[in-house]
Amino acid sequence: MRSGYCRPLLGAFAVLALVLAAEPGWAQSRAETLRYVTGASVNTLDPNVPGSTRESFAVSLSTYDRLVSFGRKQLNGKWVFDLDKINGELAESFDVSPDGLKITFHLRKDARFQDGTPVTAEDVKWSLDRAVTAPVLGKAQLLTGSMTSADQFRVIDPLTFEVTLPKPDKLALPNLATVYPIIINSKVAKANATAEDPWAIAWLKEHTAGSGAYVIESFKPGEQVIMKRNEAWNRGTPEKSAFFKRVIVQSVPEPATRANLVERGDADITVDLQASDVQSLESKGTLKVISTPQYNAVTFISMNNAIPPFDNINVRRAIAYALPYDDMFKAALFGRGTPLFGATWADGKPTTSAYPFPQPVTLDLDKARAFLKAAGMPDGFSTTFSFNVGQASTAEPMAALVKESLAKIGIKVDIQKLPDAQMSTQINEKKLPFFTEGIVAWLPSNDYFYRNFYTGDQRWNYSGIKDPELIAIAQEARFEPDKAKYEQDALKLNAIHFAIMPQIPLWQPNQDAVMAPSIEGYTYQFHRQVDYRDLSRK
Repeated sequence: MRSGYCRPLLGAFAVLALVLAAEPGWAQSRAETLRYVTGASVNTLDPNVPGSTRESFAVSLSTYDRLVSFGRKQLNGKWVFDLDKINGELAESFDVSPDGLKITFHLRKDARFQDGTPVTAEDVKWSLDRAVTAPVLGKAQLLTGSMTSADQFRVIDPLTFEVTLPKPDKLALPNLATVYPIIINSKVAKANATAEDPWAIAWLKEHTAGSGAYVIESFKPGEQVIMKRNEAWNRGTPEKSAFFKRVIVQSVPEPATRANLVERGDADITVDLQASDVQSLESKGTLKVISTPQYNAVTFISMNNAIPPFDNINVRRAIAYALPYDDMFKAALFGRGTPLFGATWADGKPTTSAYPFPQPVTLDLDKARAFLKAAGMPDGFSTTFSFNVGQASTAEPMAALVKESLAKIGIKVDIQKLPDAQMSTQINEKKLPFFTEGIVAWLPSNDYFYRNFYTGDQRWNYSGIKDPELIAIAQEARFEPDKAKYEQDALKLNAIHFAIMPQIPLWQPNQDAVMAPSIEGYTYQFHRQVDYRDLSRK
C-alpha cells in the first residue's frame, strides 16, 4: 500500500460501511449491490439543471427513460456507444417519413412510470415541450437536432407521437437519446409545479417522476445516491430488469482513496482515477481495467484568434511546431490515450473525414523559429498559459513542458492555474489568450464538432475563430443527405482546420474504468460515465 493512502481510505471506508449498515439492504448478498465511487458528485436528479455533473447524468439515465437510446459497437476491441444505431426505449418502434421531415414514435403498450401509471404520448409531449421551452440545458442540445419549438411535437393518439422537422436532420433522432430529453410523468410534475415554476424545475431537482430501471431510495446532494431496482422495468437485459438490486453512488474526492476502495473490494468500479494510479493498479493484475480512448473527445491547446499575437496565423503555426508532444503525452497521461500529433499526410491533405483527427505536426524548433520570423516576431513575445485547477494532475506537467519548450524560441510563458468558475468565465468572455482545455461531443459527427466548437459567438468556440468558408461548409454538411458529398465536406473542414490552426489538438485521453474482476458489461458512453443498466456481476 502506498504511503498517503491510509488515512483518507479509512475515512471513506468508514462512511461507506456506516451507510450500508444503516440500509435495509445490508443483509442482501454482496453480489446484488453495485458500489460506485466518484471524485465528483450527484448534485441534481434532473439532468437539465444548469451545472449538472456527469454523475448526475448517469443517475438520470437509470431513473428516467427516453424515447430512444444508442446501441453499442466494438472499437479496437472495446465496447462503446454507437451514434449510428438508435434503438427504441419507450418507443417500441419509430418511422421516418420519406422526405425526412417527420418522425413518428409508437410507444410501448406496457411502459409504466414508477408509480404504476401508463406512459402516454401526452407525457412525451409535455416532457419535450419542457426541454425546448423551459430555461434548461436540453434547449441548446435539441437545437442541434432542429428541435426548437413545442409546435414541432404532436400527440396523434395515446400511444403515438410525432416530431416535425423544418429540414431533414440526421442528428434529430440521436439527440433524443442524449441525457436531456427525459420522459417525465407529467401528472406528477404538474402537481408539483407553481405559477413561478410551471415546469417543476425546483421540485424535479430533488425528486424523480420517471419510468427508468432504478428508483431513488435516498439522495444526499454532493454526497451519495442510493437507488433500488425497478422490478417492473423491462427495457434492458433478456432477464427483463436491470441486474443489480441496489446501486450506491458515493462521492470520494481523493483519487488515491477511490483506488484503494476498489482494490480492497469495498467498492466495485470507478472511472476517474489519475493515470498514475491506473497504471499502478493495472500492473498488479488483481483488478479489471478497461481503457477506452474517448473517441468523442479531444484535449487541445487553444489560442485566442481574435487578439494579438494569436490573431497572426504564423504565430499559431510557430507554437504548433514548438510543442514537445511526446514528452507532454507521457507526462500528462503516461501515454494512456490516442495521440493526435505526428501524422503523415502523403499529399499534404487530410486522410480522414473523422474529427478529431491526427495532424502532421511534430516538435521542430527550426520550423517554429521560421514561422515566428514570418510573423514579424523573431525575438518572440510574452504571454500567459492557463489551465483549470481541477485538471492540474494532467495539465500542470504539460504546462511546465510548454513553458520550457516555447522559451527556446523566445516566447516567455507565465503559467496560470485558475479556479474552474474563473476559467469558465474568462473563456466565455474570450479574455484568455492561450490555454488548454478539452471538448466532448455527445453526437460526434464531423459537422457537429465544427458547428459547435468553431463557429459563432458562443462559449464553446474557444478560439473565437470566424472563418466564412468553414462556417458555410459546416452548415451545408449539416443537412447533406448524400454520404459521399458529406465525406467531401468533412475532408474540406479538416483541411481548413489544419491550414488556419485555430487550436492544436493534442490527444484523446483514455477513459480508464477500474473495476472488480467480477463486473461485466462496461460500455464507454457518450457522457463519459457508467451506465449502471449495462453492468452485471458474473
